[in-house]
Amino acid sequence: MKWLIRSFFKTLRAVLAPVILLLNKLTTPRGIIRDPEQQQQIDAATRQLALYQFRSCPFCIKVRRAARRLSLNIEQRDALHDPTHRTALLEGGGEVKVPCLRITENDGQVRWLYESDDIIAYLQTRFAA
Repeated sequence: MKWLIRSFFKTLRAVLAPVILLLNKLTTPRGIIRDPEQQQQIDAATRQLALYQFRSCPFCIKVRRAARRLSLNIEQRDALHDPTHRTALLEGGGEVKVPCLRITENDGQVRWLYESDDIIAYLQTRFAA
């Protein structure tokens, strides 16, 4: 019975993933227009961030769209297909759960922030105009 349930959800994900990605592509939000100097400062600050995500995860898409609205160039790391990133997420964050934002503070400390709403709140607090 377990295999039937797993097969059902695996098939459902396989069918819905392309639809979700297509809808996301068709409705991509516009980013904030900043002057080049200010955008360079923002880009420098976002080099300290990395988003661990799955490409078709709805919560990851939500975070990527929020980053796009804020014109943030955050490195995206695929924790589903890249075993190196998956291992780093497990060892650093403690669990393979996405989305997860890896934040390297100015003093070198690393913080792992889970939950899409928390990540979006952090990004808006730190980078919103």
